[in-house]
Amino acid sequence: MVNEQMFKQVMAQWASGVSVVTTVSDTGWTGITVSSFNSVSLRPPLVSICIATNLYTHDVIQQAGVFAVNVLSEGQIEVGKRFAGMYPDVEDRFADMKIQTAETGCPILPDVMGWVDCRLWQEYPGGDHTIFVGEVVSGGIHAEAQEPLLYFNRKWGRFEG
Repeated sequence: MVNEQMFKQVMAQWASGVSVVTTVSDTGWTGITVSSFNSVSLRPPLVSICIATNLYTHDVIQQAGVFAVNVLSEGQIEVGKRFAGMYPDVEDRFADMKIQTAETGCPILPDVMGWVDCRLWQEYPGGDHTIFVGEVVSGGIHAEAQEPLLYFNRKWGRFEG
């Protein structure tokens, strides 16, 4: 079996987009930056996210049964880092943002490239993560042309060939 360090090094070679998964509960909004977001099915429209089982957001998604995925643009590195917990002095990650909501009440971040609002359809154990599959109940895109925020080899940005 491959050791954990080698696995991390190999996976760092896979470029991915950056998104913020948000959810809502009786105690308010919560959100976390993720790069594990995928389309699963067209009929019905399904997406998947993977969240570590030891995270607060994981438990909120399980209990609330709803989540939204906000696809970040290259100009939103600071938003991605804020929701990744890279600024420990930031207590309210949603502060000073013009938040909207859609059908489920989950936060939709401003100026994202696109977003999907989901109801939890199924969940599967995945080692130290849970694979959440959501049925998309609404979605939208930002009208202005943008480039995506990418994550590659532990770096954030836009990468030219």
